[in-house]
Amino acid sequence: MNSASEKSTMGLFERYLTVWVAASIVVGIILGQLLPDQFQAIGNLTAYEINLPVTILIWLMIVPMLMKVDFGALHEVRQQWRGIGVTLGVNWLIKPFTMAALGWLFIGFLFRPLLPEAQIESYIAGLILLGAAPCTAMVFVWSHLTKGDANFTLTQVALNDTIMIFAFAPIVALLLGISAITIPWETLTISVIAFIVIPVIFGQAIRRHLMKGGIDHFNAFDAKLKPLSMIALLSTLVLLFAFQGQQIIAQPMIIALLAVPIILQTYFIAAIAYVANKFLGVEHRIAAPSAMIGASNFFELAVATAIGLFGFSSGAALATVVGVLVEVPVMLSLVAIANRSRGWFAPANQTPNM
Repeated sequence: MNSASEKSTMGLFERYLTVWVAASIVVGIILGQLLPDQFQAIGNLTAYEINLPVTILIWLMIVPMLMKVDFGALHEVRQQWRGIGVTLGVNWLIKPFTMAALGWLFIGFLFRPLLPEAQIESYIAGLILLGAAPCTAMVFVWSHLTKGDANFTLTQVALNDTIMIFAFAPIVALLLGISAITIPWETLTISVIAFIVIPVIFGQAIRRHLMKGGIDHFNAFDAKLKPLSMIALLSTLVLLFAFQGQQIIAQPMIIALLAVPIILQTYFIAAIAYVANKFLGVEHRIAAPSAMIGASNFFELAVATAIGLFGFSSGAALATVVGVLVEVPVMLSLVAIANRSRGWFAPANQTPNM
């Protein structure tokens, strides 16, 4: 596929992803400065410590993504077991723990003299939440941009979502406990239900209903729903940066320091997954999305859980918002690296059997 035809298959959002995200960040920060009382009022609209406007926006954003996930495709895991195994390994056995380790190293030790002491543990908690939430939504964009195998991506996301329902809370609780941070179990459990279980149920219910009319009916509805999902994503970013705008402007050094372990973690995890797939003889259309899924974060869940657990003005919420800030440009750079290194991988018909 040449560049012109590739662009024609990409939506306006995907083509100018960085521009839209940057614009949303700027708009959010400006609105947060101009209308602090109004956004404070929005921030106070909570139930069981979960912010309701953020919850609705996240549902609108990820339900259309989860609607595409075919949990019935989980039986196809055996066909791409090497790529699946690599992604699962980095997502659940490496990523949460290395993110916690980098948080303790940089925030808890190296950068500690430069940060407000009262927020150190909260910052680390936010990083832990990022590391424990593998990507669900944006990974479809990264996979598309690397010409990844769509069936593999769907299968991997379905498997990740299934595991996340059961593993996210225990892993977060374990790492927060190691960090000596009090674990609000009720809020953590509600966050998992609100941002994983409920969207999965709604997404699959919509999918089953639409598929009764055939795949064309499903695709037509998905095309109509896609702009709503993108608007919800951008609106969520505007809202989050409006909540955190004053802190970002007042503490640019803190933002830069929090970004360091997040960026290092993203490149580190991507490298592990990419090289492991190469070593195992996995073809590029599987290796690229495997590395993207492994490296990126379900920042929607991390941000929402941080707000629910620690509040809008907490260091944890700020750390997860920094994750949003660096996610798009870093992931786009990884997409570029994956595309340029395509020749490193053998053609599909030369992939060795293992």
